[in-house]
Amino acid sequence: MSKVLKLKCVKCGREYDPSEILYTCFDCGIAGILDVVLDYEAIRKEMTPEYFRQNSNYSLWRYLPAIPIDDPRGIQPLQVGWTPLYETAKFARETGLKQLLIKDDSRNPTASLKDRASAVGVAKALELERKVVCAASTGNAASSLSGFAASAGIETYIFVPETAPEAKVTQLLIYGSHVFLVEGTYDQAVELCFAAAAEFGWYNRSCAINPYLVEGKKTVSYEICEQLGWRAPDVAVVAVGDGCTIAGVWKGFKECYQLGLIDRLPRIIGVQAALSNPVTRAFASQSDEFEYRKPETIADSISVGIPRNGIKALNAVRESGGMMVDVTDAEILAAMKLLAERTGIFGEPAGVTSFAGILKLNQLGIFSGGERVASIVSGSGLKDIKSAAQAAGRPAVVAPDIDAVKRIVRG
Repeated sequence: MSKVLKLKCVKCGREYDPSEILYTCFDCGIAGILDVVLDYEAIRKEMTPEYFRQNSNYSLWRYLPAIPIDDPRGIQPLQVGWTPLYETAKFARETGLKQLLIKDDSRNPTASLKDRASAVGVAKALELERKVVCAASTGNAASSLSGFAASAGIETYIFVPETAPEAKVTQLLIYGSHVFLVEGTYDQAVELCFAAAAEFGWYNRSCAINPYLVEGKKTVSYEICEQLGWRAPDVAVVAVGDGCTIAGVWKGFKECYQLGLIDRLPRIIGVQAALSNPVTRAFASQSDEFEYRKPETIADSISVGIPRNGIKALNAVRESGGMMVDVTDAEILAAMKLLAERTGIFGEPAGVTSFAGILKLNQLGIFSGGERVASIVSGSGLKDIKSAAQAAGRPAVVAPDIDAVKRIVRG
């Protein structure tokens, strides 16, 4: 018996049987992103304290009772989840926080948080007996899908903007995907992917419309809570592009609360790049509409003109009593270097945007002091070496002569 009760449109509230629809609301179209509604009463009976005590599976599949996969045969052996949660005491002291926690999801198989979504997406594709999967991405979601599809023996077609970092495109190719570098923006790549999926009948993994991808991303919140002894942080700060990740983070915390695993909910704060901030603008204007502006940011993974999961993102911030904040590219690069220098955690620009947001929030005096704040590093700095080089600076060049070294060391 399926654990999914229904799919519900986040825009108009129309409900669907899970067998009736794959992607978006019939009435609202692309704006009608669906939410997966699970049988929480049944899940609560299964996910008991005893269940966790006896469960030796330390991956996202530890939370399988709350993941809408009915046929576990599609689960791939790649190790996803249960990534480290670090306490950064130095930063906590400097910012006046009780705790500053860094969840390092760059440690997943293809080096990004998107592996959580792809693990579920590929399992769902196999459950639906789909042999070809496509996705539009700025890089990480696509490389993640490519890796998991390779493990499963599924053919993939990937659409990425031609500006995608070379390392991410190389990942796609090494995994054997058919790659289209789209001569345009990410938003145009999304539209082309949707058209191709409709034309050829491919299963669309894109977080922009596939409701099951959030179900993988939500497991990061389950892990944070369990790693904190089944306590929620006071605040969770999340980088925002399309909105799928922040939606998943909030859903995970809500489910932990609904299942009785935690006794309170955190505030959710979303962070966008200053010149790629449609969710921030909608939040500020108290609107559910998103005005297109061509995005310009070094953080390619959150470079979005129209957020496809924007309503879910807004719901996460509003329901939790949170807020949105913007950071500049210069602030992102500074955070990238600072985090690496002080903690040894090397994140890509989008991966450290949440940390940049915490630094900005502290400057603005938003934190009252004493909060336990969690930040998610969503992707490895090795994904975008060009940006890392901008943040890192240049090395010293010396002759093979100790006197040359001494001159530099001693100034």
